[in-house]
Amino acid sequence: MKRETNASNAPLSWREKMSYGVADMGFNFYWTNIATFLLFFYTDVFGISAGAAASMLFMIKIVNAFTDPMIGALADRTTTRHGKFRPYLVWMALPLAAAAVLTYTTPDLGHDGKLAWAYGTYLLMMVCYTGVNIPYNALSGVMSGDPQERSTINGLRFIFAFAGSTLVTAATPVMVKLLGAGDEQRGWQLAMLAWALAATALFTVTFLNTRERIAPPPAQNSNVAQDIKDLARNRPWVVLFFLALIIMVTITLRTTTAAYYFKYHVGRPELLATFIPAYMMAAAAGAALTPLMTRFVDKKKLLMILMSATALLSSAFFFVPKDAVWLMYALQVAMGFVLGPKSPLAFSMYADTADYNEWRTGRRATAMTFAAATFSQKLGTALAVAVIGSLFTALGYVPNAAQTPGSQAGIVWLMSVIPAFFAALAVAVMFFYNLDKQTLARIQSELSARKP
Repeated sequence: MKRETNASNAPLSWREKMSYGVADMGFNFYWTNIATFLLFFYTDVFGISAGAAASMLFMIKIVNAFTDPMIGALADRTTTRHGKFRPYLVWMALPLAAAAVLTYTTPDLGHDGKLAWAYGTYLLMMVCYTGVNIPYNALSGVMSGDPQERSTINGLRFIFAFAGSTLVTAATPVMVKLLGAGDEQRGWQLAMLAWALAATALFTVTFLNTRERIAPPPAQNSNVAQDIKDLARNRPWVVLFFLALIIMVTITLRTTTAAYYFKYHVGRPELLATFIPAYMMAAAAGAALTPLMTRFVDKKKLLMILMSATALLSSAFFFVPKDAVWLMYALQVAMGFVLGPKSPLAFSMYADTADYNEWRTGRRATAMTFAAATFSQKLGTALAVAVIGSLFTALGYVPNAAQTPGSQAGIVWLMSVIPAFFAALAVAVMFFYNLDKQTLARIQSELSARKP
């Protein structure tokens, strides 16, 4: 039997593709708030220092990164009538919503009490987030075995993701103001409650309208240690591990710094409400074109081209005068377009490395493959936040005050040259990736031949 005729490789309906994609809008109701506003919330609303907040975010990211493989291993070993991964979309949705609201709640405590609250609630939110997100990522690897179909569903999911991010960055400041009615702390709490309820509804849509079609080999032994060893020996996955870390540093540096850039450097904080959405809309356009691009350009080459362009565009940001707002937006839109395909490409490639692992070892651990990948993304986010916090502390950043020339310069570097360096590093890492179209076709054919 040819793999192309297997049910696992049959074309997916547009209803199922769209239903899979909408959940990523829900995830970005959380993730974009975290990446864009959380550090700012902690320093300028919640009331802890930049150094303490950055240290806390870094430490929790590190701890949470190690929970990813645990949840991946658990999901791989879950068996229900609804599949391995889909049930987590409804099991963990409400705990995540509750944890997120608590994270954006400001208790009436002193500095140490607030810091303890921040540690506990943020850790809880991130563990719950992982409990939904890891199985969701793995779901894309078992809905279809066709690499092009995977590119399509991941392209769609990131269109929804960028749409969600655009909505969050544009609407959250307005929601905080309206819902808080002058009380900024209450505004943030109620805004997150609204986002959490909306995300829960979208997760339910995905659960109800998707199917899992690919299962591990029936004779596979359940051994977590062996799963980890297999990944460590999986060269393309190792490359993607470091690539995800580096790209996450690149993106998080710019996204997190943007609030400070417009508040303290440009002097127009209201521009943030349109600046990041402009990026997100351009990124959605880039994501939408990903399936078309991969028909003509190999995934590896395409990623190298895109990250090279990112490095050049980010470097150019260093030379933008503070009153040239139109140029800031032009570069931001261009950067969004070239970075848009990055996420669907990467997640499609993770699924390919799961196939490669099954072909090479006879074992499949789809959730662990994605979990260990998000482990690297969280390390990248933690590293970026640590860089920002350390640089701000060293240069004398003071919240809600005029910044020193050193602090001003640091903010500009964090928006331009520093992320450009990491983008260039991502290009170098991709030289070591070794799964091209021909290799993947051979892997699919041989895996198909092994099926009974």
